[in-house]
Amino acid sequence: MNHRILVVDDDPLVLRSVERALLRAGHKVFCASNREEALVFAKEVVLDLALVDYALGREDGLTVMGDLRDLMPSCLRVLMTGNRDFPMVVDAINSGEVVRVLRKPFQSADLLGLVEDAFDSRRKMEQRTRAKLVEGAAEERRALEECLNRKMLRLALQPILDVSGGAKNLLAYEALLRPQHEVLSNPMLLLTAAERHNRVMEVGGEVFGMASDWLKVLPSTTGLFVNLHPLQLGDPALLAKHVECLLPMASRVTIVITERSSLQDIDRWDEAVQNLTDCGFAIALDDLGAGYNSLTMLADLNPQYVKLDMSLVRNIHERPRSQRLIQLLVGFAEGTSCHIIAEGVEIQEEVTVLEDLGIILMQGYFYGRPSLEVEI
Repeated sequence: MNHRILVVDDDPLVLRSVERALLRAGHKVFCASNREEALVFAKEVVLDLALVDYALGREDGLTVMGDLRDLMPSCLRVLMTGNRDFPMVVDAINSGEVVRVLRKPFQSADLLGLVEDAFDSRRKMEQRTRAKLVEGAAEERRALEECLNRKMLRLALQPILDVSGGAKNLLAYEALLRPQHEVLSNPMLLLTAAERHNRVMEVGGEVFGMASDWLKVLPSTTGLFVNLHPLQLGDPALLAKHVECLLPMASRVTIVITERSSLQDIDRWDEAVQNLTDCGFAIALDDLGAGYNSLTMLADLNPQYVKLDMSLVRNIHERPRSQRLIQLLVGFAEGTSCHIIAEGVEIQEEVTVLEDLGIILMQGYFYGRPSLEVEI
């Protein structure tokens, strides 16, 4: 296979000799005598390998190597040098500037052998990388199967309180996914794996089933916020089947939709949301303020609850601009019959400012951590 090879050397004789040897071997060769010429080729041509002399007149060949690494990371870089300074060579390799060193003077056979060895090493590295990716995907799939088939999924409950008038009345719990698997040991790992292997709907179905179990043992006056992955909205019929277990208790259930992806990228999301509201479920928008889709989703969903992301809540007593933003959101909520919940509340100073801004529904470590065991 012929490759596109850049040769950089300020010695015309060396430059032409290397060019002839590479051309005879079937490679396409680009020649440069200095850094400027080399960068022109690097910006215009997709290079497979660069042979760069260490001493380019007043310039350092390693500088060119660094430029090539930044412009074209996949380009193999070989340093040509007559310098016997071993630490220099070690430093060049360790810094990632160079993958091979070709000692001057050299014969054509040495040059071609080193070039072929460099490409062969890259092929082997790519094969190992692909094998590891395949192996990793298989291991992840096995772990996901174990989570679903061995019932290693649990829901922890965290309280959401109404603190109006100085009281601390329990409004509801939020059910938070807590995998018990040694590999997929947290919700993000589990959901990312489920996304990669098209198993989001199955995980969602398990979550609804566990939520139903919790509702059966919680007091009848206690609500439950249940998280839904946006991809579940893409199949309204299957989603309707999964929420059947919650229908007898729908008035106590709020479906929480997070901003992991844009609703506009999901077909039939509006039909799915309408079905949920027709069944009597309330809708909550999670993580408002965490991403660029937040305001669009707020307008599209018309939720009964909006949960402020903890990034807005954290240290709110020290952030006047964030206070102003929350104040505007409170005004919006009042005009649309929506309730705002502050997430991530951790200290009394945050509580005081949030109350002053008109927020009475709060959730966070200040009021209680997520727990797999809740006193009934």
